Amino acid sequence: MKLYSLSILYKSSTKTNLLKAAYDLSSFSFFQRSSVQEFMTFTSALIVERSALGSRASVKEQEYLCHVYVRNDNLGGVVIADSEYPSRVCFTLLDKVLDEFSKQVNSIDWPSGSPATIQYTALDGHLARYQNPREADAMTKVQAELDETKIILHNTMESLLERGEKLDDLVQKSEHLGNQSKAFYKTARKQNSCCEVM
Repeated sequence: MKLYSLSILYKSSTKTNLLKAAYDLSSFSFFQRSSVQEFMTFTSALIVERSALGSRASVKEQEYLCHVYVRNDNLGGVVIADSEYPSRVCFTLLDKVLDEFSKQVNSIDWPSGSPATIQYTALDGHLARYQNPREADAMTKVQAELDETKIILHNTMESLLERGEKLDDLVQKSEHLGNQSKAFYKTARKQNSCCEVM
């Protein structure tokens, strides 16, 4: 599970412009990084441009999923992740980032803004923190704990069944031993009855 890109864009009636972006391209070779970053920027702008206001969507591009959220105030966000990354966590991240951005950056600056002019530095931190969805998102953490508990419970049930088979063998042996010990007790009682002193 990996996040590659987190972008904030402004969608005007004529074009979409990038306001701020963060990238984690460490999994790509050094020589591919600039091309991959350009492709991610282009894809993010294109997806926001073609998305309706107030909409959320996930778009598959090769082995990547692009999650987009365009708010009614024309502010949009895109997360590019691998296909294993939970989409719910991506949309939670987009909600959080866009809310935070709209509170810190004045909406007057959005139409003419660019990555160089917008003063918002939290994207890199969010991208790094959300690399592990279990740690960043409380619901995912709880779900992971539930999955682990289910696995442990499943393993416990399997071991109980294995032990159950062995316990059945022990019960049979104990029943067999029970009959033998009853016979031994009766024999011992008869033997001891002749030795009793009156």
